[in-house]
Amino acid sequence: MSDLRPEFGIDFFMKLQPGTLPDLLGLEIVEVGEGLLKGRMKVERKHYAPNGFLHAASVVMVADTCAGYATVAHLPKAAKGFTTIELKTNFFGTALEGYIHCTTTSKHRGRTTQVWDSEVTNDAGKLIASFRCTQMVLA
Repeated sequence: MSDLRPEFGIDFFMKLQPGTLPDLLGLEIVEVGEGLLKGRMKVERKHYAPNGFLHAASVVMVADTCAGYATVAHLPKAAKGFTTIELKTNFFGTALEGYIHCTTTSKHRGRTTQVWDSEVTNDAGKLIASFRCTQMVLA
């Protein structure tokens, strides 16, 4: 049985984010599916840390937003929302141009919690970061 809520598709999320951090940093949602959400962000100088490398916070924003949107798209109908109760990121590489791509997949979707993993890669498919978060479903 699917718990994907079709009213929360690409258009919904893209219309939701104007004026927010994901919009300001250029996050684009490219796919919403059962237990899955994909996004990408074009890497620009504004995403760099002062040392000239992609800022960790830019990567976490992509991973965390994709996980949050995936949670919304899979909330139980009786839920009023959610909040993040834990997140963790491991970094393995960077990107200085092109896009970073995020694939978020469900690890657990229960009545009171959800767990999502996001893998962030560069255009060559090299893993940049592995992110996991736990979301508490609000009744």
